[in-house]
Formats: sequence, structure tokens, C-alpha cells
Amino acid sequence: MIDTQNRGVDPQMSSDDLYLEEVFTDRRVGTIQRLSPVDAMGRPDPARAVLYIGQTQILTAAGALPLSFEIEAASLQEAAGKFGDGAKLALQQTMERLEEMRRDAASSIIVPDAGAASQLGGIGGMPGGGKIRMP
Repeated sequence: MIDTQNRGVDPQMSSDDLYLEEVFTDRRVGTIQRLSPVDAMGRPDPARAVLYIGQTQILTAAGALPLSFEIEAASLQEAAGKFGDGAKLALQQTMERLEEMRRDAASSIIVPDAGAASQLGGIGGMPGGGKIRMP
């Protein structure tokens, strides 16, 4: 993923950290990516571990919510067996993060107290006000 916030970054791929990606699916629940480490020539790199990444979607009122999570496993069969628990944990963590973001957004709204407008000397909290007085 390229960070669009850091526009000066020159994205470079590391030839020392390459993986061969294979995707497996049951065409029902999701997919498992098997990332097999390879060297710069594409040959297997036994010095690094194979990684398994689970991916699925949860349907919400706002639409599909993609979930991606690492599965600690030594084989594809083991990864498939641990897929459900990994998806549940990823959903729980995602929901907690969304709730945290909702709380942060709610607490960032600044509402002046009732006496603030009169203390600033004007209508609507703007300083100055007018010189016209109503009898």
C-alpha cells in the first residue's frame, strides 16, 4: 500500500522480502492467501516462514465491510481450520476500532457553553456587536 499522505515517498519494492502469492477459496465464506517466501530470483526461501492471510466480508447496514487477518498456521489445512476464529477476532477488533473512532469524532465537537456568546460581546459569539440599541 502506498501512503498518499506522504507524496514525496518513492515507493520501492524490496527484493529481499518477496513472496509468491496463492489464493484459495471455498467460494462461500472467504479466501486464504498463502504467501510463500522467495528470493530475488523467485526460488523458495526456506529461511523465512510461509504466511497465511484470511479475507472475508461482513454485510452491514452500510454495506460490505472487508476483513483481512493473519492466521497462525503451519499448513493450508490448519489455516482453513482456524479461519472462522480468525474472522471472528478480526470482526471484534474492527468493531472496537470503529467504536473508538466514533467516540473520538464525537468528543472532537466543541460546543460553547450558554454564557460564551455574552462574554464575547456580540451576537452569535462574534466580537464587536452593533451600536444600535432597541428601547
